[in-house]
Amino acid sequence: MTRNRNLILALLLLCLFGALVGCTELDTTDDDSAAPPNPVQGETATVTWVIDGDTIDVRLDGETVRVRYIGINTPEQDEVCYQEATDANAALVRGQTVTLVKDVSNTDKYGRLLRYVYVGDVFVNAELVARGYAESVHYPPDTTNAAYFDNLEASAKANGMGCHPTGVFE
Repeated sequence: MTRNRNLILALLLLCLFGALVGCTELDTTDDDSAAPPNPVQGETATVTWVIDGDTIDVRLDGETVRVRYIGINTPEQDEVCYQEATDANAALVRGQTVTLVKDVSNTDKYGRLLRYVYVGDVFVNAELVARGYAESVHYPPDTTNAAYFDNLEASAKANGMGCHPTGVFE
């Protein structure tokens, strides 16, 4: 009984503190990685070429630009599951109009745009991880979706999805 009373008192104090600093609700979630973000703003482009599982060329403002997906990595051309990952990416984006959403960095050291990629409501980066064709990787400072991707990867691995049975992501 004392434990419950202490818990209630602690919650009341948190609510009172929240009211004092202008908060209106208590956040009870463990983390913000439960659901993918929606693309609020971004650049619209058309996919002209699928390079591999995590890189595409797009037509953006009249120019062809190379885009590297943020937060994921797929097998390289000389690795097991390369073709499967490339095909999975192509099935999602080939010829599609995409929304490109920036995190922190604009480009990588190779001059490629770094972006989260959406086709309609489909978060392509996340979908590739969820299907097991990409692994979650953290490239600071672009880590807004890192926890979300980590959760998707753990689930894909546990379920033997995509490339995971090949051991390419080990």
